Amino acid sequence: MKRLVFLAVIAVLLAGPFGPSALAAPGDGNTGGTEGGAMAVDIFAARPLGLASTVFGAATFVVSLPFSALGHNVGPAYEALIVSPARYTFDRPLGEFD
Repeated sequence: MKRLVFLAVIAVLLAGPFGPSALAAPGDGNTGGTEGGAMAVDIFAARPLGLASTVFGAATFVVSLPFSALGHNVGPAYEALIVSPARYTFDRPLGEFD
């Protein structure tokens, strides 16, 4: 029973950012949390996925390093596999996806 209540609470907390106020268009007079909804989606979905992408990219870079070195493209591989996901995860303002 405790597990069911815990899962219900988690579901309600995660569903909140996706409610009607999160879908309001900017400038339509409804400022019921559009920015907050985008920030919540960023915190609970985009940042964890970005972190996973950064870790996976780093592992992929290490595996591909001998081949990148042979092809003289270590820099572009480093940029694409590590720096780009890390910037998306850690250097971007909260709630901004551009």
